Amino acid sequence: MLKNFMKEIFVSIIVPVFNEEENVIPLYDEIISSVDNKYKDFEIIFANDGSTDNSFSKLLELNKKDNRVKIINFRKNFGQTSAIAAGFDLCKGDMVVTLDADLQNDPADIPVIIDKLLDGYDIVNGWRKNRKDKFITKKIPSFFGNKLISFITKVKLHDYGCTLRGFRREVVKNLTLYGEMHRYIPAIASKFGIKSIEIPVNHRKRKFGKSNYGIGRTFRVILDLISIKYLLSFSHRPLKIFGSLGILMIGTGFLSGISLSYEKFVLRHSIADRPLLFLTILLIFLGFQVITLGLIAEMLTRIYHEGLHQNTYSIRETIGFKNENIDDST
Repeated sequence: MLKNFMKEIFVSIIVPVFNEEENVIPLYDEIISSVDNKYKDFEIIFANDGSTDNSFSKLLELNKKDNRVKIINFRKNFGQTSAIAAGFDLCKGDMVVTLDADLQNDPADIPVIIDKLLDGYDIVNGWRKNRKDKFITKKIPSFFGNKLISFITKVKLHDYGCTLRGFRREVVKNLTLYGEMHRYIPAIASKFGIKSIEIPVNHRKRKFGKSNYGIGRTFRVILDLISIKYLLSFSHRPLKIFGSLGILMIGTGFLSGISLSYEKFVLRHSIADRPLLFLTILLIFLGFQVITLGLIAEMLTRIYHEGLHQNTYSIRETIGFKNENIDDST
């Protein structure tokens, strides 16, 4: 698709919202300024993630004056990943862009991201090269976190935490997100052979409110990183990792057992009070248990690939969508 035909595409813009009452209307104005009259059509999907302030009423105001504004209203706070996942499930666009509601992401970058998608990329990742956040609590953890994630996933990015991203429709419709996995989308999608690029984007200081998706997620992010590594390397054959570990433990146990047997029957040494004897028995039993765990994981993998899917969010209502028969299972 050539850039000359940009106006022939439908663009979906997804914004997770949690207690951003002062930001949503200015954000809407900036989005309209950036995309209006540039594309055949567009929609702005605000996913209200259980806000306890007046964010939802502000969103209703926007919907009443502009039918391109659509609202997904959660029953409670499910987290940013679930908000983005709901937007992915309900969006209609050929090209999909996500960004934060706090005005730190600049909507002026949306056309730049879409240009890159039109150049043939499947995912365009924003890089907050000049990040306007606190050095100690934001920049330093982010630097080391990005290095760790890039090392573990083998997908090299400067900024995994930037919500400002662009996707082709076929990418978002084949993603299953949960936990804190929205930040790992480039790594998750890499197993499908997608073509991605990272571009510098503008980042601004927060003017109103406070960060709602902050450093408190660090431990959950680390656990999800372990999950991502498993999904990327062993999701189709979990027995490969569990079986290898189990065989290693059993093999070590048998070698230790042979050594102890030599000491007892050849050297005539007592081994009854040797800690190595108990370690040998423990290694052999644990080895068999780990292999059994791998077999169970194999069966669960089969169930998963046969299509057992369940949403990680529950929708109270949707506003502005033509078809509102939404599955709100949790």
